[in-house]
Amino acid sequence: MAEQDEPGAVNEKEALDTERIEKRLDILDGRLDMLDGRLDSIDSTVSAIVERVMNQAVTLNITCPNCGKNIEIAIIGGYKPTG
Repeated sequence: MAEQDEPGAVNEKEALDTERIEKRLDILDGRLDMLDGRLDSIDSTVSAIVERVMNQAVTLNITCPNCGKNIEIAIIGGYKPTG
């Protein structure tokens, strides 16, 4: 005959599984909050850069990690005043 787990042991195992799942969900919730904050920060930075580009040129100086050459990128926006 096949042995069956006692009802109390099954409930205890389910309670431990539920507790582990709740802890993981709490960790995931914290990570999502952190990601949300980082995305808000990136959004603010990009918005500020776009506003500046629309008013004046922005020049990016980047060093190539492979060959070590300096690369200059100029971004110029066409600002059309309204009103």
